[in-house]
Amino acid sequence: MVTKIQKWGNSQGLRLARQLLEDAHISVGDDVDVTTRDGLIVIAPTRRIRGKQSLKELVSRIPRNYKAEEMDWGDPAGGEVW
Repeated sequence: MVTKIQKWGNSQGLRLARQLLEDAHISVGDDVDVTTRDGLIVIAPTRRIRGKQSLKELVSRIPRNYKAEEMDWGDPAGGEVW
């Protein structure tokens, strides 16, 4: 694919074809890591975190005094074996 670097406000931009992004498993809005290697520009998807939140961040929101309790989900509704 051949494309041009173009002025985009005070920066420069590069348009990438949808198929190219799909092949790289990158979607609009995804974070990417842009580096150079041996004179080449390398664009790679960053490690994806489900919901854009890390487990460490989610666990930090649990109150310190939180106590897990058993919950009754009712009788089995299918072929579950309890």
